[in-house]
Amino acid sequence: MSGPSTYVPTSALGRWFESRLPVMGLVHSSFVAYPTPRNLNYWWTFGAILSFMLGAQIVTGIVLAMHYTPHVDYAFNSVEHIMRDVNWGWFLRYAHANGASMFFVAVYIHMLRGLYYGSYKAPREVLWILGVIIYLLMMATGFMGYVLPWGQMSFWGAKVITNLFSAIPLVGGAITTWLWGGFAVDNPTLNRFFSLHYLLPFMIAGVVVLHIWALHVVGQNNPDGIDVKNVEKDTLAFTPYATIKDSFAVSVFLIVFAWFIFYTPNYLGEPDNYIMANPLVTPPHIVPEWYYLPFYAILRAIPNKLLGVCALFGAIIVLAFLPWLDTSRVRSGKYRPVFKVFFWAFVLCCLGLGYLGAQPPEGGFTIAAQILAVYYFAFFLIILPVLGIVETAKTPPASIADAVLAKSAAGANH
Repeated sequence: MSGPSTYVPTSALGRWFESRLPVMGLVHSSFVAYPTPRNLNYWWTFGAILSFMLGAQIVTGIVLAMHYTPHVDYAFNSVEHIMRDVNWGWFLRYAHANGASMFFVAVYIHMLRGLYYGSYKAPREVLWILGVIIYLLMMATGFMGYVLPWGQMSFWGAKVITNLFSAIPLVGGAITTWLWGGFAVDNPTLNRFFSLHYLLPFMIAGVVVLHIWALHVVGQNNPDGIDVKNVEKDTLAFTPYATIKDSFAVSVFLIVFAWFIFYTPNYLGEPDNYIMANPLVTPPHIVPEWYYLPFYAILRAIPNKLLGVCALFGAIIVLAFLPWLDTSRVRSGKYRPVFKVFFWAFVLCCLGLGYLGAQPPEGGFTIAAQILAVYYFAFFLIILPVLGIVETAKTPPASIADAVLAKSAAGANH
């Protein structure tokens, strides 16, 4: 927990300004003197990676918006203009498109780390729910951004996803018409999606501030899932210890990011999106971006359209109730041997759903998607509540310092 700032400026001007607007004191208490558990591993660096990626997406997005034309007759050609005629336009476009994928890679790892180590448990429920809200905003932003190039997959993806709302009884048709801005996916749709795609990242940034604020109120979780008992023994100052570790992790992540930009910029995209949108020609196989594929598989696994839509949104909303679905008193999965098995089965389930989401919805693919969809929901609604009652967990260390010393002793013996 950050607590009150102890920052005292050295200059008279600094002291005058700090007494009226204590910005530097806030930065100092939050990112310099902030006590972090000394047993954090590299899975805790993805928060910094996500913060960097959000900044990169906003900056590249603002510059791209200066050259993009949100009109069905010009959108596709304006993207080609960015790629061919704008100085470093190809780099900005590839950085933004692949940046979305890297953003989702980092957020999925961040979420799975939180799930494994119990970072959603009391007193971090609000912190977790804010994270789920960020994830929902990311999904909306990514979907609307995918529509903007106005290629074949952009157009038909927009048509398929927005049509889902028509399954809602009574109001579905009105919602769909409102989303389209008319009675078909057309120029008003593109304009709305462009406006919202530009706005939502700033909303994400606002919720991220709340997320970090909530984190600094309740304190960081740690791999052992135990609370800080003694600040001097259990914690280290955020700077330089955490900042150096985060900087190294961001640098390694940027190498992977750069590899995609410079060597395989279209690897994660769809070739059909390099064909201008044509409402009269339906692609043989409509698929969304890869980061939506697990939920797309769940949607298509259910024959009934309304139930499929409910399952799609339920698969995301159930995450918000995780703090109350997991009944175990032990926070970290490190000390829950049975939970570990079910957790890694859940990870494989998500990967399997992602693969099936990219396959045609027929035969064995549909049956497999139905089986994995059942496990996905069973993990949250049955396994976690029951496991917390029946599982015999190991006893965590008495303190973070004890955990660190035990690990150091084990390393010395090896």
